[in-house]
Amino acid sequence: MTTIKTTTTKATKNKMTPSTLRIGTRYRAGRLNGPYDAIIIGSGMGGLTTAACLSKAGKKVLVLEQHYTAGGFTHSYARNGYEWDVGVHYIGDMGYPTIARKLFDYVTNSQLQWAPMDSIYDRFYFGSEHYDLKAGKENFVECLAEHFPEERSALEKYVAMLDKINSLVPVFSADKLMPEVLAKAYNLAKWKLLPAYFDQTTYEALSTITRNEKLIQVLCGQWGDCGVPPRKSSFLIHALIAKHYIHGGYYPVGGASRIAETMIPVIQEGGGDVLTYADVKKICAHNGKVSGVVMADGHIIPCDTIISNAGVFNTFDRLLPQNLVQKYGYDHKLKTVQPSMSHLGMYIGLKETAQELNLPKTNFWIYPDYSPEQNIETFLNDKESEFPVVYVSFPSAKDPSWQKRYPGTATIEIVAPTHYDWFAPWKDKVWGKRGKDYDQLKTGFEQRLLEILYQKLPQLRGKIDYYETSTPLSTDYFCAYRKGEIYGLEHDPDRFKQTWLRPKTRIPGLYLTGQDILTCGIVGALMAGVGTAQSILGLKGLKLINDLRTNHANYSEGAFVVSSTS
Repeated sequence: MTTIKTTTTKATKNKMTPSTLRIGTRYRAGRLNGPYDAIIIGSGMGGLTTAACLSKAGKKVLVLEQHYTAGGFTHSYARNGYEWDVGVHYIGDMGYPTIARKLFDYVTNSQLQWAPMDSIYDRFYFGSEHYDLKAGKENFVECLAEHFPEERSALEKYVAMLDKINSLVPVFSADKLMPEVLAKAYNLAKWKLLPAYFDQTTYEALSTITRNEKLIQVLCGQWGDCGVPPRKSSFLIHALIAKHYIHGGYYPVGGASRIAETMIPVIQEGGGDVLTYADVKKICAHNGKVSGVVMADGHIIPCDTIISNAGVFNTFDRLLPQNLVQKYGYDHKLKTVQPSMSHLGMYIGLKETAQELNLPKTNFWIYPDYSPEQNIETFLNDKESEFPVVYVSFPSAKDPSWQKRYPGTATIEIVAPTHYDWFAPWKDKVWGKRGKDYDQLKTGFEQRLLEILYQKLPQLRGKIDYYETSTPLSTDYFCAYRKGEIYGLEHDPDRFKQTWLRPKTRIPGLYLTGQDILTCGIVGALMAGVGTAQSILGLKGLKLINDLRTNHANYSEGAFVVSSTS
C-alpha cells in the first residue's frame, strides 16, 4: 500500500517490494486472443462473476484489470513476509446452501473453501461497555437480551424485520432486469407492495420497535459495513447486512486472493482471458453504440458488448465519450448519487502465531460512545478528535491454512474512516514518494490506531514487527476509486430509488456490474454480476437459474465448510 512504517522495537528498514500475489496474466497487445464476445473493465467481484457466468453460457470474455493483480477489493498483497486482504474481512451465509453459497460454488466450480469464525462473530465496544453478536437467530436475541432484558420483544420483532426485508428483495429488485418501459411502471407499483421501512433510514425503522437509544445503536453496530451511520443509512442495506451475518461469519481458506484464483479458470475454460496491468483509457463508440476499448498503450480492442465494473463515476465521467453520456442524461443522473466514505487501512504483521498472541476470530468494532453521527461530524471537522469507529480484524486467526503458508506469524487489519480532502494535496504525487508531510500525517493516524488496538489487546504492545497504512490515495491508485471510497455509492434511502442503477444502460451495448447497481459488499457485487450476466444472456440466462436451483441438491451441511481447526 503506501509508505512502510516499522516499530522502533524491531526497526528493520526494508525497502518496499512488489507484491508476490499476482493473480492473472500481464497485459500485452500480442497476448490478446480475440475476437471476444464481451469485454469487462475491472476484475472486482462483480466483473469476475459476470465473466464466469457468461463463460459458462458459452461466451468468450476478456477481463481487463488496471492493477497488477486481479480481484479488485478481493485481492490480497504480500510484503515483508506477511500477507493481507484489502477488502474481504468476513462473509456470511457460507455455512449451508444459501443462494450466496451456491453462487460462489457456481462461479468457482466449488474450488473455494470457507472456514467458520468464532460463534461470536462481531463484538461492539461503546466506551467501556461491550456487546457480542452470536451466530444463530436465537443466540443473537439471547446475547442482546442479557443486556436489554426488557427489550426481548423488540429484538424478536427486529429479527422478523430482517427476514421480511430479505424475503422481499426479489420483489424490490425485479425491475433491474426488466425492459426499461416495463421497469418504470413496475417501480411505481412496487412501493405499494413493500413495507414502509424499505424507504426509511435505519434509525427511523428501528424507532418503530424500540425507544431504547442504546439498543438502537447496538443493533446498528455494523454500520461500518456500509459506511453510513443509522440516521442516514437505508434500512434496506442495514437489514441485508445484519441478516447476512446472523448465522455467523466465514473466511476464505487461503485468503481473499483465492476468490479470483478459483474464478479465473472458469473464465479461461470458455476461452476467455483475465489480464492485469491492463489500463483502459476510453470506451469507443461508433454510430451511437459502444464498439470497443482504447488501452493505455493506444491499442484498440474491438467488441460490441462492454461491461463496466469500474463504478458509475468512472464509467460516465472518465471512460465514455461525453456526447453519449449527455445524450442519455447520465451526466444529470450522476448528480443523484454520491461516493461513500473514504477510509484508512492499516496492515500489521507479528512474529508470533495468532494462538500464541491470543488473537480472536471475532471482529472488533470500537466506538467512543453511542452517538455516531455527532462523532463523525466532529471527526471530519477536526482530524485530531476521536475516530468515530475503528474496525479490527484478525485474518491469520480466521484462516486455517495460514500457519502452513506463513509459519510463526500473525496479521491484524484495521479500518477507520477518514476525509479525502486531508490527503488531496498529494493526489498528483507518485505512489510511495509523496513526501515527508504526507508521511507525518499518516504517522499521526497510525499511532492513534495502534493505541486503540493496545487498549483492547494490551498483550500486543511491543510485539508488532511491521506495519503500513493505506490512505484514500492508495485506494485510488490500486482500485481506481477516486475519493478512496470502499463501498462505491453512498447507501442512503435515495440511492435505492435510482432506477438507472441497473445492468443494462441506455447506451447500446453498454452494461454495468458490481456494487453500484445493487448493494455494497462482496455478496452484493456477486449478485450484481449474476444479474448483469442474465441481462446480457436474456432467455439463455434461465439455464443459469436452473443450474443454481439444482446445485448441491445432494450435499450435507457438513460438506459446505472446513473445520476451523483443520
